[in-house]
Amino acid sequence: MPDTTIPAATILIVRDGTRGLEVFMVKRHHQIDFVAGALVFPGGKVTVADGHDELRQYADGIDAIDTSLHGLMAAAIREAFEESGILFARPNGEAELVSGARLTELAGYRQRLETQEISLLEMLQREGLRLAYDRLAHFAHWITPENMPKRFDTHFFVAEAPVGQIGMHDGRESVDSLWITPHEAISDRKRWNVIFPTKLNLMKLAKSGNVAAALRVARESRPLTVTPWVEDTPEGSVLRIRDDAGYDQTQALLKESL
Repeated sequence: MPDTTIPAATILIVRDGTRGLEVFMVKRHHQIDFVAGALVFPGGKVTVADGHDELRQYADGIDAIDTSLHGLMAAAIREAFEESGILFARPNGEAELVSGARLTELAGYRQRLETQEISLLEMLQREGLRLAYDRLAHFAHWITPENMPKRFDTHFFVAEAPVGQIGMHDGRESVDSLWITPHEAISDRKRWNVIFPTKLNLMKLAKSGNVAAALRVARESRPLTVTPWVEDTPEGSVLRIRDDAGYDQTQALLKESL
């Protein structure tokens, strides 16, 4: 049976706020065909161009990662830029990521990347930039259940928000954005629609009290692939995940997890 999953990637962009560890999230447009209206991390589908071999020459930290993560990291950075305006890239020859002022100059690329008018490689070449793979840590790997009509094979990364860059939703795929603590995102179900994978990854993130701890935990562990499945119980249909994946919660009533 052929693999019908769609490769995707996302970044949990985090910072140390006055309320503790905060993560940047966007609210999906209600007309989007996947998780419409939900509060999610910036991310999306991996394109063929994201895995371009030449792109490796413009990626700091490429030699330190598993080769299979190259296209996923490129997609995560591109999608985060498109959806949040935050860019994990640095000018050639510099250690720090692009400044807020430079980011303003680059903002016009967001929609051009989204519509594939220009590729990520072309943007880097034109603007003298390098992708900051070294700022991303592999956080989680989830695959949509087999019974779903559209299935995604999604890799989650975690990264500290670049100094001086201000996140802002794109107004097209996402209609709102905010910095929020994991607990706040999870606890107010009347205000925020948070689907099962997002909720569990927020719970996992909440175990770290600050950015340094979140990055350390991610870098010291290798994510196990999680593919939820549905079981029928006397209480109703239950969505389950493997017990050894590092999540405190491993099941939820299906009607409460969507």
